[in-house]
Amino acid sequence: MECNESEVVKEVKTGRVLELFFRALKGENLCVRELAEEYHVSTRSLSRDINELKNFLAERRDMFGNAELEYSNQTKRYHLKLNEFITNKELLAITKVLIGCRAFNTDDLLVLLRKLKAHTSTEDRRKLDNLIMKEVFWYTSIHFDCNSIIDMVWEITEYIEAKRLITITYHKMDRSLVRRKIKPVSVLFSEYYFYLIAYESEGEEAKIPKYFRIDRIVNIVAHREYFQLQKSQEVDEGSLRNRSQFMFPGKLRRIRFEFSGPSVQAVLDRIPTAKIIDHKEGKDIIEAEVYGTGIKMFLLSQGSWVKVLSPQDFVEEMREEVNKMLEHYR
Repeated sequence: MECNESEVVKEVKTGRVLELFFRALKGENLCVRELAEEYHVSTRSLSRDINELKNFLAERRDMFGNAELEYSNQTKRYHLKLNEFITNKELLAITKVLIGCRAFNTDDLLVLLRKLKAHTSTEDRRKLDNLIMKEVFWYTSIHFDCNSIIDMVWEITEYIEAKRLITITYHKMDRSLVRRKIKPVSVLFSEYYFYLIAYESEGEEAKIPKYFRIDRIVNIVAHREYFQLQKSQEVDEGSLRNRSQFMFPGKLRRIRFEFSGPSVQAVLDRIPTAKIIDHKEGKDIIEAEVYGTGIKMFLLSQGSWVKVLSPQDFVEEMREEVNKMLEHYR
């Protein structure tokens, strides 16, 4: 059945309006005169298209997050104001974080950047490319034993949600290859790495959470067995992140140390639970709740600016470590 002329005109107009909407969504500023020439229609027709888009968005504010086409008297163009979408300045900030964290292999990073840039105009995309060009060129990711960290994180997350026992083949710190049958509980990102937090499936250590760097997992075998966690075994990712340095496991303890360096704020930022409890003779006394031995690595990195005050067993740990370091220089 052949379409009459009015139906063809209507179909062309609908397609044009949809194209305008898509171009606005990508961040392009719409100029009535330029678009009228491009689509070979009058400026009056193009203005009607713009008005239809404005009415469409006004009637569906809840669906599109209070989106509206705004006209700028300065540029003589319409642009889509959309609270729920990423702005160009937000996109730049996210891109810098993705590059700086080094957590993705180069191929995955480039795919992520390409998808993010797809929501900008050609002009803004070019501007973003110029801003990050050198960083992308020199980008070096962490070493991966898995093919894709994104795929591995997603696969593990599905097993966590299903509460399914898995066996992982995993490279330890000394690069030896081991297998562990575990109960996956949570995924956490910290210090360049994604970590799997899990419990051993059985044995004496089944009640102690273990941390596995996901980039070191070579293979996962999912079992038909499922598990349940006790209330005490549930993981609070926020609390764990705030109290762990470099994701080294261990008991929770309250430490106190003296800091005499130039930027105490850097220490407070690095240890979210830290607080200054006293200040005397140009030195800050800091107290913090921390898990594990990772805090020792951080405090040693501050050199002579730090002196641990308590607990006594931690003071002894630090003294022993410093003495071992001195042996290398005698």
